[in-house]
Amino acid sequence: MDVGIVMPCSAITPPDLIAETARAIEERGFASIWAPEHVIFFDQYKSQYPYADHGKLLGFNHGMMEPWTVLSYVAANTNRVRLGSSICLVPQRNPVYTAKQITDVDFLSGGRVDFGVGAGWLKEEFDALQVPFERRGARTSDYIRVMQALWTMERPSYQGEFYNLPECTQNPKPVQTPHPPIFFGGESKPALRRVATQGQGWMGASMMPKDLPKKLALLDNLLAEHDRKRSDIKVYTLPNIAPKADLFPQYEDLGVEQVIHLVPMKNIDDVHQRLDTMAKMAFG
Repeated sequence: MDVGIVMPCSAITPPDLIAETARAIEERGFASIWAPEHVIFFDQYKSQYPYADHGKLLGFNHGMMEPWTVLSYVAANTNRVRLGSSICLVPQRNPVYTAKQITDVDFLSGGRVDFGVGAGWLKEEFDALQVPFERRGARTSDYIRVMQALWTMERPSYQGEFYNLPECTQNPKPVQTPHPPIFFGGESKPALRRVATQGQGWMGASMMPKDLPKKLALLDNLLAEHDRKRSDIKVYTLPNIAPKADLFPQYEDLGVEQVIHLVPMKNIDDVHQRLDTMAKMAFG
């Protein structure tokens, strides 16, 4: 089983710290580096963050850097490690620009991109971007189809409920064929259905080993409805807790192929210590 690292790049993570952290992650044998996304934050909001009992997303007072910008910089400072969004808020974005950003990072990195997708939860962020919050799941699926057309067709075009793309060209194409793997986040039935219909992977968040079997059974049923099976996708998880040595083998026994943990980026010495501790837990 692989282990990946979320890098929470923000206003207090200078470029040299980002580059050194990325190299340290790769040197220790971790499989991937992930960048989260929120473009703005609010002192007060009514939306409920789904992965905390108190309903608030904490620890990001200094904001987040845009994920594809960060991953392009990380790509230039690494050679092997996979590069992913955890997650990219697709329904808030223009799908043509997003497809272009992802393609270019895949091209510049030699085909190392994993495209983590989410439908979002922070209505206030949608409102500020003047994007409807309602039916964001359906918008996500439609935008993914726009991107797939741009990635796989020489003269792409698309007619959908939320987006119409006239015949055009967009180059370069992704290095990976037919396109970078798409990992959907979310634990609801609609989210898992997107995995079954459009995904190459699932990124379940805040799922302890005891919570996974029920969700995996539902995912298996949804995959079967679309003539697919578990082996057609990859299952990753972001526990959203401090790493624990006894949990890694439990996740592996359940068929999880990668566990992804966030590493705070206070300074490079602290990063090295945290990475060394996690590597010892995960790899022995």
